[in-house]
Amino acid sequence: MDQICEHLQSMPLDPMPDGGCIDCLAIGDTWVHLRYCVACKQIRCCDDSKNQHSRKHWMSHGHGVIRSREPGETWAYCFPDDSIVNTDRL
Repeated sequence: MDQICEHLQSMPLDPMPDGGCIDCLAIGDTWVHLRYCVACKQIRCCDDSKNQHSRKHWMSHGHGVIRSREPGETWAYCFPDDSIVNTDRL
Protein backbone atom coordinates (compact mmCIF):
# COMPACT_ATOMS: atom_id res chain seq x y z
CA MET A 1 0.00 0.00 0.00
CA ASP A 2 3.00 2.34 -0.07
CA GLN A 3 2.88 2.99 -3.82
CA ILE A 4 0.42 5.67 -4.95
CA CYS A 5 -0.41 5.55 -8.64
CA GLU A 6 -0.93 8.72 -10.67
CA HIS A 7 -4.69 8.12 -10.74
CA LEU A 8 -4.94 8.02 -6.95
CA GLN A 9 -2.66 11.04 -6.46
CA SER A 10 -5.20 13.30 -8.15
CA MET A 11 -8.24 11.66 -6.52
CA PRO A 12 -10.73 14.10 -4.99
CA LEU A 13 -11.91 13.04 -1.55
CA ASP A 14 -15.48 14.28 -1.81
CA PRO A 15 -18.01 13.13 0.78
CA MET A 16 -19.62 9.86 -0.24
CA PRO A 17 -23.37 9.61 -0.79
CA ASP A 18 -25.63 7.17 1.03
CA GLY A 19 -27.35 4.31 -0.74
CA GLY A 20 -26.74 0.95 -2.34
CA CYS A 21 -25.45 -0.34 -5.66
CA ILE A 22 -27.48 1.56 -8.23
CA ASP A 23 -27.23 -1.26 -10.75
CA CYS A 24 -28.25 -4.01 -8.29
CA LEU A 25 -31.14 -1.90 -7.06
CA ALA A 26 -32.30 -1.43 -10.66
CA ILE A 27 -32.48 -5.20 -11.23
CA GLY A 28 -33.67 -6.11 -7.73
CA ASP A 29 -30.45 -7.92 -6.77
CA THR A 30 -28.14 -7.89 -3.75
CA TRP A 31 -24.45 -7.12 -3.19
CA VAL A 32 -21.65 -8.01 -0.76
CA HIS A 33 -19.77 -4.70 -0.36
CA LEU A 34 -20.20 -1.23 -1.78
CA ARG A 35 -17.72 0.88 -3.74
CA TYR A 36 -17.88 4.56 -4.65
CA CYS A 37 -16.79 5.76 -8.12
CA VAL A 38 -14.61 8.81 -7.65
CA ALA A 39 -15.30 10.09 -11.18
CA CYS A 40 -19.10 10.02 -11.29
CA LYS A 41 -19.93 9.84 -7.56
CA GLN A 42 -22.11 6.73 -7.90
CA ILE A 43 -22.18 3.61 -5.73
CA ARG A 44 -21.74 0.13 -7.17
CA CYS A 45 -20.96 -3.36 -5.84
CA CYS A 46 -17.55 -4.97 -5.33
CA ASP A 47 -15.81 -7.87 -7.06
CA ASP A 48 -16.99 -10.24 -4.30
CA SER A 49 -20.56 -9.49 -5.39
CA LYS A 50 -21.89 -11.73 -8.15
CA ASN A 51 -22.57 -8.78 -10.49
CA GLN A 52 -19.24 -6.95 -9.99
CA HIS A 53 -20.79 -3.65 -11.05
CA SER A 54 -17.79 -1.50 -10.04
CA ARG A 55 -15.50 -3.47 -12.35
CA LYS A 56 -18.09 -3.46 -15.15
CA HIS A 57 -18.49 0.30 -14.72
CA TRP A 58 -14.73 0.78 -15.09
CA MET A 59 -14.64 -1.40 -18.20
CA SER A 60 -17.58 0.37 -19.88
CA HIS A 61 -16.99 3.97 -18.73
CA GLY A 62 -13.26 4.11 -17.97
CA HIS A 63 -13.80 5.34 -14.40
CA GLY A 64 -10.92 3.46 -12.81
CA VAL A 65 -10.72 4.75 -9.23
CA ILE A 66 -13.10 3.55 -6.53
CA ARG A 67 -13.24 4.01 -2.78
CA SER A 68 -14.63 1.60 -0.25
CA ARG A 69 -18.11 2.60 0.88
CA GLU A 70 -17.96 0.28 3.90
CA PRO A 71 -18.02 1.86 7.40
CA GLY A 72 -14.54 2.29 8.88
CA GLU A 73 -12.67 1.44 5.65
CA THR A 74 -10.39 4.19 4.37
CA TRP A 75 -8.93 2.83 1.15
CA ALA A 76 -9.20 3.44 -2.56
CA TYR A 77 -8.43 1.15 -5.47
CA CYS A 78 -7.19 1.93 -8.97
CA PHE A 79 -8.31 -0.66 -11.55
CA PRO A 80 -5.82 0.38 -14.30
CA ASP A 81 -2.80 0.13 -11.99
CA ASP A 82 -4.15 -2.60 -9.68
CA SER A 83 -3.13 -0.35 -6.81
CA ILE A 84 -4.61 0.16 -3.32
CA VAL A 85 -3.93 3.13 -1.06
CA ASN A 86 -5.14 4.16 2.39
CA THR A 87 -7.00 7.43 1.83
CA ASP A 88 -6.07 8.63 5.32
CA ARG A 89 -2.58 9.21 3.88
CA LEU A 90 -3.69 11.44 1.00
